[in-house]
Amino acid sequence: MGDDPQAVHANRAALAAELGVPAQRLVFANQVHGRDVAVVDGPWSGPVPDVDALVTTQTGLALGVLVADCTPVLLADPEAGVIGAAHAGRPGMMAGVVEAVVTAMRDLGARRLEATVGPSVCGRCYEVPAELRDQAAAVTPESAARTWVGTPAIDVATGVVAQLDALGVAVDWVPGCSVEQAGRLYSYRRDGQTGRFAGVIVREAQA
Repeated sequence: MGDDPQAVHANRAALAAELGVPAQRLVFANQVHGRDVAVVDGPWSGPVPDVDALVTTQTGLALGVLVADCTPVLLADPEAGVIGAAHAGRPGMMAGVVEAVVTAMRDLGARRLEATVGPSVCGRCYEVPAELRDQAAAVTPESAARTWVGTPAIDVATGVVAQLDALGVAVDWVPGCSVEQAGRLYSYRRDGQTGRFAGVIVREAQA
């Protein structure tokens, strides 16, 4: 069963109010587990693009990503005035969404990037076939993991952090496993029903 559109609208309006921006300036993408990036200049005037990362130099614009077990990545260069947000699930991590968003931000003038990596499913809870674990490890060796019972797994967040580190991005990694922390974090893998939590970043206007 899908989300109630009225509940989604109300939740996003409440989030925008908490952030201090008009509701229409809280911007999300239609996430598709890829690596494409959109440069955002304001609220969407047409169809919402199918991308997994957003970047902007505009003030008073909130960029958001929605996750159920995937890894939210928020980035900024405060001096250059560039911010970005990326949705990095296992497919996106393997496809290179981290490199794509960092490149897009540097194309806009970012030089000293900082990233906050949010909670997601940890490697102990993300069992996959051995072949898929090996494919992820071929892209980013640090992502290879084992579950609590010793079966093959992928640690997406560890892979994302390793990719950011390789790109010279300073990282603040917020601890937490979405599957293990019921009541604090939403998990589709745990609950099997629709829902999301969000990572959001805003570039505030200079005083």
